Amino acid sequence: MSQFVNEPLTRIAEGTGIVLLGTTFGMLLGFAWRVLLARYFTQSEYGIFSLAVILLNVFVTISTLGIQEGATRQIAYYRGKNDASKVKGIVLSSVQIALIASIILSLTLFLTSNLISTKIFRTIELSTALKILSIAIPFLALIHILTSVFRGFGKVEPMVYFQALLTNGLFPLFLVPIILLGMPFLNTIYAFLASIVLACLSFVIYTIKKTPLAVSFTREKASTGVNPLGKELLFFSLPLLGVIMLNMIMQWTDTIMLGYLKLPEDVGLYNVALPLARLILLPLASMGFIYVPVISQLFSQNLTEEMKRSYQVLTKWIFSLSFPLFLILFFFPEVSLNFLFGPRYTSASLALRILSVGLIFHTFLGPNGLTLMIMGKTRLLMWVSLITASLNITLNIGLIPLWGITGAALASLISYFAINIFCSAKLYHLSRIHPFTKSYLKPIIASSMVMVVIYAVASHSLLVAWWMLPLFFILSIVIYGLSLLLTKGLDHEDINMLLAIEKRTGIKATLIKRILKRFI
Repeated sequence: MSQFVNEPLTRIAEGTGIVLLGTTFGMLLGFAWRVLLARYFTQSEYGIFSLAVILLNVFVTISTLGIQEGATRQIAYYRGKNDASKVKGIVLSSVQIALIASIILSLTLFLTSNLISTKIFRTIELSTALKILSIAIPFLALIHILTSVFRGFGKVEPMVYFQALLTNGLFPLFLVPIILLGMPFLNTIYAFLASIVLACLSFVIYTIKKTPLAVSFTREKASTGVNPLGKELLFFSLPLLGVIMLNMIMQWTDTIMLGYLKLPEDVGLYNVALPLARLILLPLASMGFIYVPVISQLFSQNLTEEMKRSYQVLTKWIFSLSFPLFLILFFFPEVSLNFLFGPRYTSASLALRILSVGLIFHTFLGPNGLTLMIMGKTRLLMWVSLITASLNITLNIGLIPLWGITGAALASLISYFAINIFCSAKLYHLSRIHPFTKSYLKPIIASSMVMVVIYAVASHSLLVAWWMLPLFFILSIVIYGLSLLLTKGLDHEDINMLLAIEKRTGIKATLIKRILKRFI
């Protein structure tokens, strides 16, 4: 089995490295424009911008009908069965369906923007922002669909180029002159729209030149309508739309309900804690991008044991990359917020700490939902997500009036625990797949105990300043790394993944490999 495990792990390691690096830069660019908006515009304006972007993403998600996930799985599945004609049909259908649906949703948002702004959020200023951003829906939907197509072929570079870097890079580039010239806030909305449109047009040109298919989209007969495989794609993807929408409810209901129950200032405050905490998910999201096509091919060949071992090794790596950042955000939330967004936002410290716990728990259990989706359990995921989303909404209604942004964070924490426990239990019941091994758990326990002691000493003996955060971050990495070595938390598959990363990056790690081999 080792050979079968090493090959997909190698492919995932190589792809994850590229996605993680690109996504990290993209998120840094994303943080750059968030910091600029938070520092140079009012909390109310930042809250309006956050609400507008969230509603844009809601409409984009609906317009893709779950195809951004379904197309990836179906393309990879039929590639595993060497059925090129079905692969081609899935690709063409996904683009056609998403374009039609996104244009309809764009018109819907434009026509209902006044109603949404006045009746739901009681903020008329939001209406103009929604009208402008409604134009972006087809462009953003097409970016998602083209990304999913290349993802199905195991191609990660287009997502890095256009979704992570170009979109996030263009907006702060447009934002700087707006701030320097003292232009009105509305210009930031136009700048955000322009960044999406330019990124999409660039992606379309790239796709025409680099498409993995033998023929381009433009050579197909326009009169044939949706490819017959479109029906199969829709039946597979529509439950995923439910899953994605319900996950969005979990992710953004806090913000939307804060906008409904509280003020735009509360939305702005919460939306510095939430994106900062979601950095914890960066390794999981990066791995998941290439995990789906690779593991889908294993599933198409009924290699369940190989899937299980890949799941265990990859979960350990994901958590290892996420854990040091969690420790910083959990132990030093106020310093982190003050450094990035200024003293106006330090009151979101408790919310940041709570959100960090929920998201690291999600990372701890690994890609359980993605694996169930690969196994075709889309309807199960839809019902689980529906129950969890209902729980999340109920908790937000009860907790936000009492505790504001802290209540919203608690609602997310409980919801994350509920959905991840159920998905992991169901995954184990169906396939005996789980992440728990001695080599995974022992270093987590050991390093956590050491970091608690260090935090207790530091909090009582030092006035922690922003410049100490990098030192604590490096210290947490060293402590976790030593815990891996001293508890024999490394396996042979870990060394093979290191070799894959070394080969891909060209960076020689001879000394590190010699040290690691002594502890296996």
